[in-house]
Amino acid sequence: AMQERCTAGPPGSLRAPHLSCIAMLSAVLALSPESLVLGSRATVPARASANMGVGLLYSTTTGNTETVAGYLSAEIGVDAVDIADAEDLASFDGLIIGAPTWHTGADSERSGTAWDDYLYGDLTSADLKGKKVAIFGLGDQAGYGDNFCDAMDELKSCFEKQGAEVIGAWSADGYDHTESKSEAGGTFVGLACDEDNQPDQSEERVKAWVAQLKSEGMPL
Repeated sequence: AMQERCTAGPPGSLRAPHLSCIAMLSAVLALSPESLVLGSRATVPARASANMGVGLLYSTTTGNTETVAGYLSAEIGVDAVDIADAEDLASFDGLIIGAPTWHTGADSERSGTAWDDYLYGDLTSADLKGKKVAIFGLGDQAGYGDNFCDAMDELKSCFEKQGAEVIGAWSADGYDHTESKSEAGGTFVGLACDEDNQPDQSEERVKAWVAQLKSEGMPL
């Protein structure tokens, strides 16, 4: 349309079509680069070609892990996704992952959730080199105090095998369990929560843990 309207007048004259052409060119030049379309390719957000920030992944049996995942979601502004529905974990800049401990005393597949298949299936082909990973776990100190949050240790081992850097170790102070495979030297490998016996402490623990993760380089 611009080409049709910008017709030349007699030499030395400035006819209305020229004024129209100038006005249209001015309008085009005033547009921001983001609003221009080049050929048939529209501009897309730069984030689409970059990594996807932090992924918040969990799986649950009784709903307790989902509850704590909800606290984390509210704190960091990221939707929690069940690991059964997750896509490529390597596309994230960092990961926060959570699981309960259901198969107490087991050496592997301790969570009794979709994590059990994922850890020894899809995860084994994932390249997580350099990715920061933080782990949270749910347990029952009164009912299963000898195996409190054991699944966190299994997640740590499996993710480290794929090159991940596990951060977010959490003090065992304030807990009332007997033993845990996820604890060494008075420190858990991640955030331990107990919705059965200490539900009133979970949200505050989450807030403090998220602040710790930020200080340790989780890209939140």
